[in-house]
Order: sequence, then C-alpha cells, then structure tokens
Amino acid sequence: MATVREQNMRSVNGLQWGRITLYIILTVGAAIMVLPFLWMLSTSLKTSTDILREFPPRLIPSTFMISNYSTAINSMPFGRFYLNSLIVACSVTILQLLTSSLAAFAFARLRFRGRNAIFFLYLIGLMIPFPVLLLPNFLIIRQLGWFDKYLALIVPPAFSAFSIFLLRQYYRGLPMEYDEAARIDGASSLRIWWSVILPNSTPVLAALGVFTFLGSWNDFLWPLIVTNSQNMRTLPVGLSTFQGQFTVRWELLMAASVVALIPVLIVYFFAQNWIIRGLSVSSGLKG
Repeated sequence: MATVREQNMRSVNGLQWGRITLYIILTVGAAIMVLPFLWMLSTSLKTSTDILREFPPRLIPSTFMISNYSTAINSMPFGRFYLNSLIVACSVTILQLLTSSLAAFAFARLRFRGRNAIFFLYLIGLMIPFPVLLLPNFLIIRQLGWFDKYLALIVPPAFSAFSIFLLRQYYRGLPMEYDEAARIDGASSLRIWWSVILPNSTPVLAALGVFTFLGSWNDFLWPLIVTNSQNMRTLPVGLSTFQGQFTVRWELLMAASVVALIPVLIVYFFAQNWIIRGLSVSSGLKG
C-alpha cells in the first residue's frame, strides 16, 4: 500500500514540476513576443536625443513625450491614410472570403470535368513568389486604367489560392449527406453553399478573415507600386515618410505605428477565440 501511495505522490509531483516548467517556458516566450511592442511604445515616448544617446538603452523613458503622437499625426494626412487602409482591408477581406468560399465549394462539393486539373493549377500558383508576379500584375493594372485607384488596391488581393486551398480542405471534411439531403428538398448548389456550407464553416471563415484583414492592413509593397498620390496611399506606405535619406524620425515613426496597431489589436481581441477554433479545426483536416 505504501509503495503504491509513494508512486502516486511521485507521479503527482512529477506532473506538477512538468506544469511549472511548461509555465516558465510559456512565460519567457510571451515576454520575448511582447518585448518588441513594449520597446516600440517606449521609443514613441522618447525624444530624438534620448533615442540616439542612450547606452545602455532603457525601456522607461526619462522624459515622456506625449506630443510625439500629435506631431506624427499632424505631420502627414494620417486620417486619409487610415481611411484608405480601412477601406482596402475590409473590402479585400469580404471579397476574398466570398470568392474563396465559392471556389472552394466548387472544388470540394461539385463534380465536373477537369476539377482536379484546375485545382492543381491553383496549387502551382502558391509556389510562384509574389515579386515574380509583380510586374505582370502592374502591367495589367495600367492597361485597365486602375492605377492610383481603389480598384488596383482591392481587386488583385481579393483572390487567393491559399484561401481556396484552406477552405477546400475544410469543406471536404463535411459530410456529403448534407448536400444530398438539401438536393432532395430541391436546393440548388448556390443554396447549399449559402444555407448549408457557410453556417457549418464559421470558425475557419472567421480565422481566415482575421488573417486576411491583418495581411491587407500591413501590406506595403503592392500599395506602394500601384499608387502615386497621397490621397490613395495606405497607412504602411504613409509611415515610410518618416524615413528620410539620411535620418529616421524614430520617435514619430514609432508613435504612428502604435496608433496604426489599434485596429489590429481590436480585431484580434474580439476574434481570438475564433482564430483558435478555426486553426484547431483546420489543423485536424484530412486531405
């Protein structure tokens, strides 16, 4: 009896020490992930002389320069950049979810000739680096007359091979009996997609929507290429104005970056549970 009790105590102690070790590792990892944000926030509150002269660097500023935020916002058309980023990010997210879910539904639930071959071409598109497609896409935008317009910022990113692949894998995991029962009741393919598939794929759609919004909000290269006027610049391109040829206004750049993070933090705060559910669901899918 004593031997069994000792073994149980040892197993319990080992489990507790394992949890403590895991918590320590997670805490250290969380601190490493949060440190760049804290450093950005600290730099946004420092003076330019403190940033250049501090050694060793200090996380807490000696003088809190709250005025850096107003200076950063007033030194450029910050409100216009913010509005453009919101319009582009929201539009791209909505359109990409719409187009990807429709295409994924066709590849996963419908039977037509050449389905696998067309989907294979989509997978090939995932292997092509974006810089290779940059020039052809730009030439197409110029020929269509979309240069320096919202259409150039919204339409090309509204289609994603990765999103189609992710949703297709999820849709293949749903029972085909749903579709068969709906067709017996007289539902069309579009009706099945709207009333059956979409309500059963809310977690993966929410997770994909969040990642699409974040990617569009932080996109720099494509808006830089297809826009020319300040009225069409997005926020990441606008932030580059603080980087001159010889100097960088780090305190203003960090202050504007902190303000630019607000929508991202809001989206992640309200959608974090959906992200976890969507990733957990999609990670368990089978080919």
